[in-house]
Order: sequence, then structure tokens, then C-alpha cells
Amino acid sequence: MAKLLCVYCGSSRHLDPGYYAAAEAVGRAMVAHGWGLVYGGGNVGMMGSVAQAVKAAGGHVVGVIPDFMLERELAYHEAHELITVGSMRERKRVMEERASAFLALPGGIGTLEELTEIMTLRYIGRIDKPIVVFNQGGFYDDLLRLFERMTRERFKSAGLQDLIGVAGEVREIWPLLSEPGAFESDPIWRPIP
Repeated sequence: MAKLLCVYCGSSRHLDPGYYAAAEAVGRAMVAHGWGLVYGGGNVGMMGSVAQAVKAAGGHVVGVIPDFMLERELAYHEAHELITVGSMRERKRVMEERASAFLALPGGIGTLEELTEIMTLRYIGRIDKPIVVFNQGGFYDDLLRLFERMTRERFKSAGLQDLIGVAGEVREIWPLLSEPGAFESDPIWRPIP
């Protein structure tokens, strides 16, 4: 089985179509680059788009969904594996354990929480897996500025920027997933103007 990329992203059904198209492009490219998917198990929004694209391209899909979401019929039952858990915390734990790397696409507060938690785990040395942010259309510019300010004002030590790679285009994602230490030797964090 292919290594699994944990993808965090939005589940809204009301986004600009460009977000769904990008999620589909990411899903197709994942398979082309030898990655399977582990994700939140949803069948709607960008979540559904990326999962359906991975499966259509012949890739392996692992969904992890809390039982209350399963009851709302939000699950992607066509996944190769659909793991039901009792809580959002357990969902994140299972995804973290199964993943070889992490990718955050645009999303809402849940995506932000997942991204910052996995960054924190890498910051404190609990994981050593690549984390990439897909900054589609500058979606994460303000967050990246906040991270820069946290470092500048010493809320976090220098090196916060070494925790993640930032890709502006789908094709830029894959080189950033090569090795956990790649960001330190070849900084890709650039100040946002």
C-alpha cells in the first residue's frame, strides 16, 4: 500500500468552485506521486473532492470519522477503509498515526485547529513528519504573517518557520514532502509582503 498523506481541508458545500477543483487536482497528483489518502472521512466539500479524486485515480482512501458525523450521513462510504471513532480527538490521533506526512488545504476553524496541533507536535518533538500548507490564492497569507509575528515578538523561538513548507501551486507540494528535515536545509518560508 502507498504511504498515506493526511489532508486537512474544508467540508463546506458553499465555496468558490476553484477550491473544489484544486482539491481534485491535489487528489489526482497524490496518486501520481505515490501517495494514498488519510483524512476526515467526509463526502462533502473539499474533503469529498479530494477523496473522490484519489479513488478515481486508483489511490487508496482511508477515512476517519466520528460516529456522530456518520449518523448525519456525511461519510464517504466508498473509501477503502472507513474508521469510525468516538470523538474528534480520537479522529486526529488515528490520522496522525496512519500518516507519513500532512497537507493543509484551505479550510475553516477545524482545519486551522488540525494544522496548528500537528505543527505543535512537531515543534515539541513528538512527530518528525513533513507538514505542508497549500496557500491557494494566498488563503493562508494572514496566518503566515501571524506566525512571523509570534517569532518576531518571541512568543515562539526562531525556527517556527522551519516546521512547515508552503506551496502556492499544486506542483510545488510534492518536493516539500520528501523529508522531514528538508525545510531547515532549504528554507521555503518567505515573508509575506
